[in-house]
Amino acid sequence: MEKRNNVTEFVLLGLSQSNQGQKILFVLFFVIYTVTMVGNLLIVLTVVFSPTLGAPMYILLGYLSFMDAVYATTVNPNTFIDLLYEKKTISFQACMIQLFTEHFFGGAEILLLVVMAYDRYVAICKPLHYVTVMSQRVCVLLLLLARVGGLLHAIVNIHFVYSLPFCGPNVIDHFMCDMYPLLKLACTDTHIIAVIVVANDGIICVVLFTLLLTSCGVILHSLKNISQEGRRKALSTCGSHITVVLLFFVPCIFLYVRPPSILPIDKSLAVFYTIITPMVNPLIYTLRNSEIQNAMGKLWIRKRT
Repeated sequence: MEKRNNVTEFVLLGLSQSNQGQKILFVLFFVIYTVTMVGNLLIVLTVVFSPTLGAPMYILLGYLSFMDAVYATTVNPNTFIDLLYEKKTISFQACMIQLFTEHFFGGAEILLLVVMAYDRYVAICKPLHYVTVMSQRVCVLLLLLARVGGLLHAIVNIHFVYSLPFCGPNVIDHFMCDMYPLLKLACTDTHIIAVIVVANDGIICVVLFTLLLTSCGVILHSLKNISQEGRRKALSTCGSHITVVLLFFVPCIFLYVRPPSILPIDKSLAVFYTIITPMVNPLIYTLRNSEIQNAMGKLWIRKRT
């Protein structure tokens, strides 16, 4: 297939065609993004500087907060700029970079949630072997594997999209670059690539989601063998993790486990997992975890003194 690319930029239709609506969305998204960055970076700093949070569980949580902060930054700044201007454009190269970073950090975060579920499984179901199984070396290795998995996932997507010919039109009914809107604009048959996208995004989401739910079921089943206090802490931790998993995986499955198409609800779901979810994650974990709250309090007291 000879690539014929006459498109140097894409026009994004955005979330609203109303000037008033765009101003409201700008203020709302800016507040959400600020809360996202402050909340996630606060958790990262707490984990890094608190000697009591050296367990793998908190290292993974700190890394998740770091990933949420970076993931939110892949889309939000460009969205803010677009909401201030009537014509919303993004260059072809910038669109490819956004697509790559979105899937790289999104894929890595999905795998990180699997690693966190494995950590909780070992801690609750095999507590005597936890220190050996989840050593610091193993924790770092699992984080590296999550990054490599996200990188491979992003490379597959960007490879196929980048090789497509775009001859025009160049209008994307979205506020960011994503797979299905770009496939729709390609001036060639994209059915085979669409199947690869479903396999690379949708099926992986379903398999990992099923694996996570299974691990949670095994953990909950094993709670009958531990003390009431341990059961309470385990339920709190698992409840937080299940909530985060649902917030991230449900939109992913809906968007990619279906024939290639663009639905009106897609933009709302994209707002949810790129803007809302990174803000909610730190709130879910900190509000249900007394150790993190205590560590934050001690750091605040130490800073003031």
